[in-house]
Amino acid sequence: MPIRLKKLVGTLLLVVFVAVYAVLATAYATLYLSASATYVHLLYFFATGILWIVPAMFVIRWMEGGRVQRNS
Repeated sequence: MPIRLKKLVGTLLLVVFVAVYAVLATAYATLYLSASATYVHLLYFFATGILWIVPAMFVIRWMEGGRVQRNS
């Protein structure tokens, strides 16, 4: 697959993933954590704010795969 097409697909995939992930994380917090203490909300949103990076890292690696690196 050409690198430009990989980057387009990867970018669209990341945008859709982050949007869906944010909606699901917020919906879960609204449904199950509404009566929880402030520190629980803080820990939950901190954890979910960091957690999306793991799958995004794999998509970015896939997007950059196949490139030849040259030492200048």
